[in-house]
Amino acid sequence: MRRLPWRRHSAHTAAMASGTDNPYRLLPAVDEVLRDPGVAPLARDVGRAVLRTFAQRLVEGWREEIRAGELDSSGLQARLAEGGLGAAMGDLVQRDRARGIRRAVNVSGVVLNTGLGRAPVHPEVAARMEEVAGSFCVLEVDRVSGERNRRDDRISELLARLVGCEAGIAVNNNAGAALLTMHALATGQEAVVSRGELVEIGGSFRVPEVMAAAGVRLVEVGATNRTRISDYEAALTAETGLLMKVHPSNFRVVGFTSEVDPAAMAELGRRHEVATAWDLGSGLIELPSMKALGERVGGETEVAEAVDSGVDVVTFSGDKLLGAPQAGLCVGRREAIERLRRDPMYRALRCDKVALAGLEATLELLLAGRGDELPSRRMLLAQPEELAPSAGRVAEGLLALGFQAKVEDGQSQPGSGSAPGVFLAGPIVRVVDPSRSAATLAGALRALDPPVFARIHDDAVQLDPRTLLEGDEEALLEAFGRLAPQREG
Repeated sequence: MRRLPWRRHSAHTAAMASGTDNPYRLLPAVDEVLRDPGVAPLARDVGRAVLRTFAQRLVEGWREEIRAGELDSSGLQARLAEGGLGAAMGDLVQRDRARGIRRAVNVSGVVLNTGLGRAPVHPEVAARMEEVAGSFCVLEVDRVSGERNRRDDRISELLARLVGCEAGIAVNNNAGAALLTMHALATGQEAVVSRGELVEIGGSFRVPEVMAAAGVRLVEVGATNRTRISDYEAALTAETGLLMKVHPSNFRVVGFTSEVDPAAMAELGRRHEVATAWDLGSGLIELPSMKALGERVGGETEVAEAVDSGVDVVTFSGDKLLGAPQAGLCVGRREAIERLRRDPMYRALRCDKVALAGLEATLELLLAGRGDELPSRRMLLAQPEELAPSAGRVAEGLLALGFQAKVEDGQSQPGSGSAPGVFLAGPIVRVVDPSRSAATLAGALRALDPPVFARIHDDAVQLDPRTLLEGDEEALLEAFGRLAPQREG
C-alpha cells in the first residue's frame, strides 16, 4: 500500500520525538523538504524543478555526513529544529545565485587580472554597451542607403586612424585572432616560427597546438635563445604559407639572445610572396603619458610600430593594455585583412554587437586624447603619492573596525602577461584579524557580496589601492565591517 505523505511526515516527527539513535531515520524525504513552510516560497526564485534538485542535494549531503561519522542524531535534530530546513535550503539557493559573473572588488594589485575580468571599461564605454544590449542597433545595415554592410567597418576605420594600418577586424579574443590568421593565411601549408617563441600562454594556449588546429604545419627554426633571419630564409619551401612572430608573454630568455627583426621578416615575406604575421599579445596603443613611463610598461612594442614594420597582419588583445572589452584585433595590410574576413572561421569568431560597441567607444576615447581616463591605464599610471591617501583612509577605517592595519611599501603588477617582470611601486595596507588566520579572512572576504579579492603575504591580508575603482573604497570598508572582530567589553 502506498504511504501517504502525511504518514511519512508523522513517522519522521515521531522518530524525532523518540530521540532515536539512528540518524538515518531522521532524514527527511525530498517531498517533505519541499513542503516545509520555510522552503516552499523559495520556488518563486528558482522554480520548483531546481528547488527539488537542491532538496535532493541537501538530503544526500546529510546522508554522506552520517556515513562518514560526521553527523549524529543530536546534530541532525538540531539542524531540523524549527526553521532549520528553510535556513539550510535558503543557504543553498543563495550560494547558487552568488555563482557566475558578477561585480567584484579587486584589491589584489593585479591590474589586468584574468580571473577578475581583466580591464574594466570606461563608464562611457559601459553606457554605450548597455544601450546597445537593451535595444536594436545599427549593426549590419547602412543607415543612409538601407543596404546591408559589414558589422566592423567602423572598427576598421578607427583602427586605421589610431595605428596607421590599412584595415582591421575584430574577433572574440586574441587567441581567436591568432587562430584565424594562421587558418586564413596558411591552412594546408607550412608556417615558420622561431623555437624561442613556441610558448604556452594562459590556459594551455600553446602555439604548436593552435597551428595544428588551424590546419597549419609548424616549421621550427633557430634555437631557444637565438634566431636569425637566415634561419627563416633557409626554411622557405614551396609549401611555406606564413612567417610568424609570437609574443612570449611571461616567458623570457636573457643573456646570449637574439630574435628576428620583424621588418626583415616582412621584407623576406614580400620577396618570396609569403604572408607574414606578428602576434603582439597585449596591444599597447602609445600615449605621451605611457611613453614617459618607459620600462614601467615593460618595453612592450607599440601596435603602430608593429604595423610600420610592414608585416601583413598584427594581432593583439582588446582587454589588456588597450583597456577595452574582450576582443582580438587584427590590423595590417588591406589584402591580408580581407583574406581573414573571407575565411569561414571569421564568422564563428567575430564579435557581437555589445563588444563592438564597447570597442568603438574605447577607440574613440583614445583618438580624442582621453586614453588616460581608461581605468586600466589610470591604474598603471598611478604614482605612489597618488595612491597614498586611499591607503591611509582604508587603514584608518580598518583600525576603527577593530582590525590591525598599517600602510607599508608594496608592489603591483600589470598582469595577464602584459609587461612581464614589471612591478609598480606603491602603498599597500597590511591587515591582521586577531580572531582569524589570513587565509580564513581572505576566504570570508571572497564569500561576501560583492566578493573582495585580496592577496596573502607573511600571514596577513594585503590590500592594494591601485586596483580600486570609484566606489570600491566604500564597498571594501563595508565588507570588512561585516567581518569585524568581536570587541571585548
